[in-house]
Amino acid sequence: MSIASMTGFAREAGVTGPYQWAWEIKTVNGRGLEVRVRTPSGLDAVGEEARSQILKALTRGQGQLNLTLTRTSSAPKLRVNQDVLQSLLAAIGDLALPDTVKPASLDGLLSIRGVVEIDEGGTEPGQDEELVPALKAGLMPLIEALKGARLKEGQALAAVLRQQLDLISGLIGEAEAAPARRSEAIRVRLETQIAQLLEGRSTLDPARLHQEAVLIAARADIREELDRLYAHVEAARGLLDEGGAVGRRLDFLAQEFGREANTLCAKANDVSLSRIGLELKAVIEQFREQVQNVE
Repeated sequence: MSIASMTGFAREAGVTGPYQWAWEIKTVNGRGLEVRVRTPSGLDAVGEEARSQILKALTRGQGQLNLTLTRTSSAPKLRVNQDVLQSLLAAIGDLALPDTVKPASLDGLLSIRGVVEIDEGGTEPGQDEELVPALKAGLMPLIEALKGARLKEGQALAAVLRQQLDLISGLIGEAEAAPARRSEAIRVRLETQIAQLLEGRSTLDPARLHQEAVLIAARADIREELDRLYAHVEAARGLLDEGGAVGRRLDFLAQEFGREANTLCAKANDVSLSRIGLELKAVIEQFREQVQNVE
């Protein structure tokens, strides 16, 4: 199973009766799962159903779902109001018209206001028997397209994370092989420091100096930090192989990486080790930033 990014976009559109409609959803990274919905008036229930389905399909991320609806232009339907027309005919029939006045013609009667009515047709969008089912049917393709986009982004993200883990592993190896970690180098450095402290004085207890030197050497040892860093690298690789919703666990490992790198830098008693430690912290920070996008 592959990891998925929390970043994705999908669109599903169609035409139903006199309506053109389009679902659009965009998701970005977030600590939890939240989806906001915006629908035209009268379609709130459809929007809530869509939100519920999306929440079931995703694990993390912030999403914005929009539904746009446009009524296609069509020729209006004309309807003759029979009641008005009959009343008008009856009223005209009762009139005694002079010879100079022609009888009313049909076109003249139809031109009178109220005889011919314009029927816009259609119902409210939320009550349209064809539109609502079509909008609901468009949700599943929309969600599948969104998941596909997030998975595709996740594949690219996984490749970047693996490269960064390789860099981290390489820097750990450099720290482990650093000449400054060898016992001979530590001994020479401590002897030099002790000699500088004594500077011909004989008041310092050699046995106590030996004990202090042993403590300094122990505190400068980074073996445990290196072992934990190696373990974290393997754990992170295992999560990438496992796939699924592993973002939170990768984020936790990124924090642990940072703690061990900070300790390594604090213990570093050589310029080369300090350089490696700083490079390690930089790569770990890049790794942590990328992990923020993993579902």
